[in-house]
Amino acid sequence: MKGHKIPGTGVEVSPLCLGTMTFGTPVGEAEAIKLVHRALDLGINFMDTANMYEGYTRYAGSAGGVGEEILGKALKGRRDKAIVATKVGMKIGPADDDQGLSRKHVFREIDRSLARLGCDCVDLYYMHRADPATALTESVKAFNDLIDAGKVRHWAISNYSAAQIAELLAVCDENGWRRPVALQPPYSLLKRDIEAEILPLCEREGIAVFPYQVLQGGLLSDKYQRGAALPPDSRQSEKPEWTLPLDEGMFDRLEAIKAEAGAKGRSLLEHALQSLLEHPMVLSLVVGVKSEAQLERLAAAVDGPPAAIDGPGAP
Repeated sequence: MKGHKIPGTGVEVSPLCLGTMTFGTPVGEAEAIKLVHRALDLGINFMDTANMYEGYTRYAGSAGGVGEEILGKALKGRRDKAIVATKVGMKIGPADDDQGLSRKHVFREIDRSLARLGCDCVDLYYMHRADPATALTESVKAFNDLIDAGKVRHWAISNYSAAQIAELLAVCDENGWRRPVALQPPYSLLKRDIEAEILPLCEREGIAVFPYQVLQGGLLSDKYQRGAALPPDSRQSEKPEWTLPLDEGMFDRLEAIKAEAGAKGRSLLEHALQSLLEHPMVLSLVVGVKSEAQLERLAAAVDGPPAAIDGPGAP
């Protein structure tokens, strides 16, 4: 599996990134650890987590930490083989300061994340969402200071609009601070709004894009058929509020996309993944799986028979 370097860094990431949002529930710890190990064996060196992740049991304000803790256990003795990204900003407790991008919160949470991950530094640290209650200068300086402190190699943003990205870049440039090197937005062949402004902006500014929801909760994996019962272990059965409604209109859209895939000689799954990776700034796709078989299928859909990547790239 051929890796791609994030512009402006020595960090090389695989075209698939293993997401950990479902670690804990429905993916138990033992199985999650096996998935991480199998991903590394397949050449998937990029691991994505967040301080809020704790599987399907997550609710606004719950403590989180489960995804990071399991990933830390999985990477024990293998940390040098992986690029690790985590995030801060979502609510992870009952107090007012248990969320956001204030300096105090960011510095508190990076230490907690590093402890759970069992490492001294993360490769990529995301602002999980914009925080209108905190001045951009305070947040951006905090992330730059974390790099200076050796706790973060590079920083990034997630769920930002084009206008928010432009404002943030201006703050970086005006103050001589490091810019974010990547953006993590929702993006799939069923949700293409970032193509209008965000992708062109990222291309102009040299910002890598690591989309999530690339299979739209499994809708683009070809597991659902019109008129057939829902697979019992599918996202639509287990957590329908985390995906789009599967109605007749959706089946019309899926069949149209499948026809496009067929015209290119691709399966629906291959088309859903490869089409996104055709954009020059889309370097890696965040995917969630529940089994090694699913992981292997995704790896084959992206790149055919994969080969291992040697290490995480230059420091």
